[in-house]
Amino acid sequence: MKSRSSVLLPADWFLKVRLKFRHLQLFVALDECRNLHRAAERLGMSQPAASKLLGDLETLLGVSLFERHSRGVTPNWYGESLIRHARGMLTSLHQVSEEINALNEGNAGMASIGTVLAPAVTLLATAVERVHRDAPHLKVNIDVDVSRNLVPRLRDGEFDFAIARIPGDMPAGDFVFEEISEEALCFVCRADHPLSNSPAAPLEALQDYPWVLQPTGSLMRQRVEHLFLHYGLAPPQRIINTADIYMTLAMVGKSDAITVTSREVAELLCSPSRFAILPSPETLSVQPFGLISLRERRMSPGAAKVMTTLHQMIRERRMHADLSKSGDG
Repeated sequence: MKSRSSVLLPADWFLKVRLKFRHLQLFVALDECRNLHRAAERLGMSQPAASKLLGDLETLLGVSLFERHSRGVTPNWYGESLIRHARGMLTSLHQVSEEINALNEGNAGMASIGTVLAPAVTLLATAVERVHRDAPHLKVNIDVDVSRNLVPRLRDGEFDFAIARIPGDMPAGDFVFEEISEEALCFVCRADHPLSNSPAAPLEALQDYPWVLQPTGSLMRQRVEHLFLHYGLAPPQRIINTADIYMTLAMVGKSDAITVTSREVAELLCSPSRFAILPSPETLSVQPFGLISLRERRMSPGAAKVMTTLHQMIRERRMHADLSKSGDG
């Protein structure tokens, strides 16, 4: 079996090689099991049948898709590409059933959306509320996560669109991105924290306390570290790592720990009777988030309704910001 083909695949290659639904299932099972026997068992096939299905396709394509070794199989670049697209196709097929069932039940279809936390608090919640005025039976699935997890899932077909940031290691040309705004941040501690009544808590004082922060590499974590470094200070060393906002606030509320979160989240979840927002030596924010959709994929009607409403809300925000600036002048 050749590892590389000198013949380019035509646009209708899947017809010429007679690609089957079973192929898609086998690709995903092999990726998850990394073993032909276990993948075949998962699909209710014999190992020889699974091996023949894979081998015949590789022969027709003219390339190897998996590297065989004593412990099992590992997808190569060709295999990784097919696995990614197979996942997207299987996800889309599952979503078809949900959408058709929703329409048959008299609903207005469905929308699957991924979002980072801050926009989910106000922007997306308001958009869905507006859409439900005209389409009360629209089924909306919202998954809150960090951008580096959301955008690959968008690419694989799990979401109609996402409100996030495009990770630097992903090809931006695959997406349509409309900037919404930067994410304003603030420091939060418990209401009776020793620093809660300080008019201007210096960073040196914040160094002495434990912190609850998102994992290393996250934007908020980097912003805190860069702030300390900017003022010639070592970043916090006593850190509890968690990406879960509820676990974060539970820890902050029961200890002297400090955290950083978006101001919108703080205003919604941090009751003044339990939490305090600490002053910062400068305005804190992270890079803008925005609406992200796939350039080559058409959205479901339900998702398009939500997206249209979000576009309108973004325009309203900008008009309001422009009026505020002109008023200040």
